[in-house]
Amino acid sequence: MTDDENQIRELVERWVRAVQAGDLAGVLADRADDIVMYDVPPPAAGTRGIEAYERSWPDFLRWQTGGARFELTDLAVVAGGTVAFAYALLRCGTPDELARRPELRLRLTLGLRKRDGRWVVAHEHHSFPVDDGARERAASEREVRAVHRHWFEATAAGDLAGLMRPIAADVVSYEHEQPLEYVGRDRVREICAAGLRVGGDVTWTVPDMTVVVRDDLAVSWGLNRVTARDGQGDVVEVWSRGTRVFRRTAQGWRLTHQHLSFPLDPGTGRARTDLSP
Repeated sequence: MTDDENQIRELVERWVRAVQAGDLAGVLADRADDIVMYDVPPPAAGTRGIEAYERSWPDFLRWQTGGARFELTDLAVVAGGTVAFAYALLRCGTPDELARRPELRLRLTLGLRKRDGRWVVAHEHHSFPVDDGARERAASEREVRAVHRHWFEATAAGDLAGLMRPIAADVVSYEHEQPLEYVGRDRVREICAAGLRVGGDVTWTVPDMTVVVRDDLAVSWGLNRVTARDGQGDVVEVWSRGTRVFRRTAQGWRLTHQHLSFPLDPGTGRARTDLSP
């Protein structure tokens, strides 16, 4: 094996270790500024430029923290004087996915060029063999989780327009407060605006969220954690239950139904807003 091939092998192995560690800076290292990546999720035309490449990774790295594996199983490198390519197979998936399909592998091809004596990746291509849709469902799940992260960030920023962006025009929401249902985006906007006015520094997260996707429908559920500062400047924390239904549209995933509730104390008939996991 030539010295160039050894350098490229080390580059690929270093990149895999960075992905495993959730080290975004390490993932970006050794990538060209004008990199073009063909990834498993959209866009079909590819991700172009180092800034777009950087934006494509956080969702995957967060998904991986749930126990997914990303392991190099096979690597070959062919190097010329200033151009090279590498191709590899990786074990990539959740423990359940890999238990069901132990043969499942992510296919990786890298195109490299040497610049100022240093190899950089100019092209990157990921794919899975066409299967029963498990890959598509995993990609869709990451997209739905990204919608939630968008909501969490918009809440923290007090961005009402951002909160409303992924909500369908015909949404039906069962909120904590009366009436029984809020129908349509305008009604939901009212309750979202009121929520942002509750106090200062409002945050919302779903720390342990489950997402299930089938075709163009998705459901998420988990415990909502909302915090805000009261009039005395103290942080108040409230937990409740939440279920959300999404449908895929040409503009992306849109919330079509939401159901929020507090447990009811059967002895007093009052909602328990003081409970926590």
